[in-house]
Amino acid sequence: MYNLFLDDVRNANAFLNDIRTWETARSYKQFVKVIQERGMPQFISFDHDLDFYTADFSSKTGYDCAKWLIEECMRTSQPLPEFQVHSMNPVGKLNIQSVLNSYKKIEKSVDYE
Repeated sequence: MYNLFLDDVRNANAFLNDIRTWETARSYKQFVKVIQERGMPQFISFDHDLDFYTADFSSKTGYDCAKWLIEECMRTSQPLPEFQVHSMNPVGKLNIQSVLNSYKKIEKSVDYE
């Protein structure tokens, strides 16, 4: 199992002051690729704004990653990994937390066996 840190700028160990080791995804595409290649992580830390390196600010956000994650969990019948949202964007942080927590409530009624 592995932990996934989604952030376009920060490094997990320096930012989170955490002893876990992290796989880092800097964009929506990298987030999807890591999960498709490595499987579902044990834990995910989400940033919202992922457009630091995109001049036209058209990249997808951490909220898009959270929505994709929910769809992937449903498609593969896997439980949602544990998560936190470390974004400094208060509205983006709330949106990610809300969509994931809403799914967690629904997920309780799903049997993954």
